[in-house]
Amino acid sequence: MPLSDESRDEALKRLDQRLDAFKAGREQKNAYQGARSVSDGYRLIAELIGGVLGGLGFGWLFDQIVHTRPLGMVCGLLIGLVVAVVVIVRQAGAMAAKASKEQGPAQSVGFDDDDHD
Repeated sequence: MPLSDESRDEALKRLDQRLDAFKAGREQKNAYQGARSVSDGYRLIAELIGGVLGGLGFGWLFDQIVHTRPLGMVCGLLIGLVVAVVVIVRQAGAMAAKASKEQGPAQSVGFDDDDHD
């Protein structure tokens, strides 16, 4: 029993509405993820700067107490840099794992359905 043209048109209209709603929800989700990614990036930069400045500060303090003028600051700078890089690598790994868990495997390796149109 074939369907009438009106019922096909209604079905197409409903499908179009559902597709538009899906696309709108997806765009909102992508906008939220983009803003979160930017804030995560700023947090990683702050960790790096904080680690370097913290190590430099402790090195300067060590120099003031022990009177080893450049040695404390150089060692403090290097130790602060190493600690900051270790923290950043751990956080970046956790962020990547969380992103791949939320988006699924196809999105996490850089494939996007919109790019292939």
